[in-house]
Amino acid sequence: MAPTAAEKKTEKAGNKTPEASKKKFGKSRNYDLGNGVYRFSKTRMFHKKALYKFIGKKVAPTKKPVKPLTVEKPIGGEKNGGTRTVLLRKRRNYYATQDKIKKHPAKKLFKQHPRKLRTTLTPGTILVLLAGPHKGKRVVFLKQLHSGLLLVTGPFLINACPLRRIHQRYVIGTQTKLDVSGVKLADNINDAYFRRERKKRAKKEEGDIFSTKKEAYKVSDQRKADQKQVDKDVIASIKKHPDRKLLFAYLATMFGLRSSQYPHRMNF
Repeated sequence: MAPTAAEKKTEKAGNKTPEASKKKFGKSRNYDLGNGVYRFSKTRMFHKKALYKFIGKKVAPTKKPVKPLTVEKPIGGEKNGGTRTVLLRKRRNYYATQDKIKKHPAKKLFKQHPRKLRTTLTPGTILVLLAGPHKGKRVVFLKQLHSGLLLVTGPFLINACPLRRIHQRYVIGTQTKLDVSGVKLADNINDAYFRRERKKRAKKEEGDIFSTKKEAYKVSDQRKADQKQVDKDVIASIKKHPDRKLLFAYLATMFGLRSSQYPHRMNF
């Protein structure tokens, strides 16, 4: 049926359907044909756009009216000189002797930066350590701490690697994974758990220059108990794995490369 007079009026008034009101964008004349090759060359587009018409043309800049800063005012009296230049915008009466201290936003603090983790590193993944005193050992990844460091363990009974923190840059993630859902980590195992206690040095007295000795680091009883509990849970998860015999040998052996072996060509 043909549209009525009322419908024609509504169309002219701009009452269009939402589908008709959508803008339709056409395809560009010069589009990518593939591998960075475009339909028209740079010279061809130069003539198509008629850019040669605009070469050498200079548009005169429009100057904005400048507001005057001073004004001359007549001043009466015999010895005043007749006129005086006065500032239109008066200066401040008070100037601070010291600059105010600007407060920097807390977003720039490193402890508030977001911690990103590689997608291949999930809890239970067996990792190869590339740095530190235990480099070359294969360890089990337990969780990521608040600082972004990885919490790993040997376990200690298998390869003598205790609970440690390490950055994900110094780690190779393998495809071998364990189910560590049964491993219970205490709430106190965090970044503060691994901090060393630094005691203040006692004042040296006469005759104590050579007699004082540095105290060696000793593992606390709390860390020993936590390590035993974590090792017990991790070994129990290894025993549930179908390839448990291979996993015990795999975690016990060190990682190494021979001649003509390159890690970037390997699948771990």
